[in-house]
Amino acid sequence: MKSQIGLIGVGVMGENLVLNMESKGFTVTVFDIAKEKVEKFVKGRAKGKNIIGCSSTQEFVNSLALPRKIMMMVPAGKAVDEIINSVIPFLDKGDILIDGGNTHFPDTTRRTKMLEVKGFLYIGTGVSGGEEGALLGPSIMPGGSPAAWESVKPIFQAIAAKVDGDVPCCDWIGEEGAGHFVKMVHNGIEYGDMQLICEVYDVMRNLLGMTPAEMYDVFNKWSQGELKSYLIEITRDILAVQDEDGSPLLNKILDKAGQKGTGKWAVITSLDVAVPLTLITESVFARVLSSMKDERIIASKLLAGPQPNFSGDRKILIDELGKALYAAKIISYTQGYQLMRAAAKEFGWKLNYGGIALMWRGGCIIRSVFLGKIKEAFDHEPNLSNLLLDPFFKEKISDAQQSLRNVIAEAIKNGIPTPALSSALAYYDGYRSENLPANLLQAQRDFFGAHQYERVDKPRGEYFHTNWTGRGGDTASTVYSA
Repeated sequence: MKSQIGLIGVGVMGENLVLNMESKGFTVTVFDIAKEKVEKFVKGRAKGKNIIGCSSTQEFVNSLALPRKIMMMVPAGKAVDEIINSVIPFLDKGDILIDGGNTHFPDTTRRTKMLEVKGFLYIGTGVSGGEEGALLGPSIMPGGSPAAWESVKPIFQAIAAKVDGDVPCCDWIGEEGAGHFVKMVHNGIEYGDMQLICEVYDVMRNLLGMTPAEMYDVFNKWSQGELKSYLIEITRDILAVQDEDGSPLLNKILDKAGQKGTGKWAVITSLDVAVPLTLITESVFARVLSSMKDERIIASKLLAGPQPNFSGDRKILIDELGKALYAAKIISYTQGYQLMRAAAKEFGWKLNYGGIALMWRGGCIIRSVFLGKIKEAFDHEPNLSNLLLDPFFKEKISDAQQSLRNVIAEAIKNGIPTPALSSALAYYDGYRSENLPANLLQAQRDFFGAHQYERVDKPRGEYFHTNWTGRGGDTASTVYSA
């Protein structure tokens, strides 16, 4: 009997996805250029299951039922192209290739077009949830060749996480690189959520002097309310883990973080499509700054700053930290959704924003009760221009914004960096401002570059240039926007 799907790349995610597929009744063939991985898997975790190991590309492809469905779980970049080129000679028209890695969405768009010209179909899909999610039910975000969806839909929706009874956290995202784009935005929001939690933890630790056990109690409380999320829950659990000597393990972990690139891609894309992705940008830079550990050690001994000293009501500030975290979270998701809207317009994609929130409600790293409210917002108004304008979120951020201000003010006074929290407030205040100082900026640009400006007393779209020095003449430069 032929397998219903094949998977190339028997790593942590690949193994667990295969076991997930097999547990849902699918027969799966596996292959890896490192043949020993296949042998170890088949004789180990896959033993006795409907999982077939192959030692050559041709054997692998020939083991699959038509139309063949081949999922690649390999590092983004060159490896994906190499695998595509290696299997193409053995494929038939209509066969489907699936990239389940964290690929940059323009590469998925390129590969989709290239393979469709050759008569094949292509899907680039985000898979979120880590090792546990891959095994028990991830969030899956497929995009690419629309004609491929009906063939892979039964498999993907069977293995995906379920919410609201039995609704799968997987549906078709859109054309070309849309699936990987949405996964990129998911990862950017993940960067933001993690950094916001870290900043709140830092205030608790360095300003309030709280122990991990005391912080555990706070995060445990938050995990049962409107902040309930996977990241809040694992933060709570991390705070409870002790090292071999009985001391908190967290206190012994080096404060130097890394990244794999999806957050950086989100930031770069936001600049390309002119969306102020400020909170996620600060979260990426916070990781970069953390990596400068050796320099920071030196600077800590040379540069002046206040010593944290809190004399207020500890309980009140802890409550405000929760509200500030919620407010900043709203801003983070607002910016992420703005980025998706701009990209949909730029690339001609039709994205279901409420459906995306549903897909993120289970299985993925950013899953939370919060996402249900986002789905409701877009179900109520599919063309919602900004999440802050939805009645629920407008009320929530109005109630929490003063707490955000108070937390940031305390952190600034005491020298505790809060780049993501601070950027959230700056965006909120900027977005709600009818008048920003960009009038002066436009005057400066016109002064030194003759870039022109619009006037408040003239129709929009009419541009003017001033000879500010009397020496510049009347020739104006071209007008350009953000």
